[in-house]
This record gives sequence, structure tokens and C-alpha cells, in this order.
Amino acid sequence: MNQTVFHIAFPITDIAQAKAYYVDGLGCIPGRENRHALILNLYGHQLVAHVTKEPLTPQRGIYPRHFGIIFTLEHDWDDLLARAQQRHLVFKEEPKHRFVDSPLEHSTFFLEDPFYNLMEFKYYRYPEAIFGSAEYTQIGDRL
Repeated sequence: MNQTVFHIAFPITDIAQAKAYYVDGLGCIPGRENRHALILNLYGHQLVAHVTKEPLTPQRGIYPRHFGIIFTLEHDWDDLLARAQQRHLVFKEEPKHRFVDSPLEHSTFFLEDPFYNLMEFKYYRYPEAIFGSAEYTQIGDRL
């Protein structure tokens, strides 16, 4: 493996429920697991779901905490959107297009897992906006 892989860990309360959501729902590939944690492959990146006994509560909105994937091919974004809809996953925010007709234009949707973790899935029309376009100040939907 010669590519850099992103890793994120997040809380869950039930391994079986996490597997149902992330493997059957999102299409992750399961890796190692024990009664305390589950490793998942999401588009080549490592997610680690850690069991907690602490109560988990939903965020009011999508900020400040969420994680996700930026697709480089629009059809990959479309495919995941269709999968999420077919499997009736919970949308925290329905699919939409942000900053239309600008260099920052992108498609996005947010999912919420059964443990209130939020994930955003994006596709940028202009890839340079992923890290560049610093002359623009718009980030997200905050007013």
C-alpha cells in the first residue's frame, strides 16, 4: 500500500447495529472486530467504531462535528446517494447543490447513523475548490 489512508474513530453503542448500518447500509468492508470496536473500510479509508457506555446525543445541526468523503467522480456520489435512498438511511440533510454557478459549486448530502454520527458526502464540480480558491470565504451553509 503506497497511498496515504485517512483514519477516524467515533462512538457507537452496539457492534451489530453498527455493522448493519455501515456494511449493509453504506457498503463498507468490515475488518477486524471485537466486543469493543469494529474496523471498517470506507472507500479505502479506515473507520473505527468504538463501543461506549456513555449516552450519545444528537447534534442540533450539521456543525461543528461531522466527517465524510469527497468523491472525485460524480457518478460515485450519485451511486452512494442511490444506495442510501434505497436502504432508507437517515438523511440529516437531503441532497442539494451549494454555491451553484460559482467556482465552489458542489453537490452534498448528510447522513446520520444510529449513534448520531454525521457524515457528509460531496462532489465538487471544480476540483481546485477542494483545497484552493482561497479568495472565496464561503464555507458550509452558516450565515
